[in-house]
Amino acid sequence: QVQLVESGGGLVQAGGSLRLSCATSERTFSSYSLAWFRQAPGKEREFVADITRGTNITRYADSAKGRFTISRDNAKNTVYLQMNSLKPEDTAVYYCAADRTLTSYNYWGQGTQVTVSS
Repeated sequence: QVQLVESGGGLVQAGGSLRLSCATSERTFSSYSLAWFRQAPGKEREFVADITRGTNITRYADSAKGRFTISRDNAKNTVYLQMNSLKPEDTAVYYCAADRTLTSYNYWGQGTQVTVSS
């Protein structure tokens, strides 16, 4: 069982920045596609960004484009989400995910809370 541990969440004012990290001890980390999702209160979980294995091609939700950057460090078995110009509507629990399937991901972290105050 792959364990993913997120960190870096917190309370920030609108316009501020946070960097989320998601780490694992899994040795095959570099073989996984990785992603970040988020879930706001009363809403469904939604895609934020992902990054492929090998080629490191990235994709972003429209809400994240130009403000968020996903990256990975295979040597540290860690995926990051740099979030800039944060808005109150970015408030959510952020989850990292690994090993994409046809419909979802096989492994999920426990989530980290991001709260953006206006």
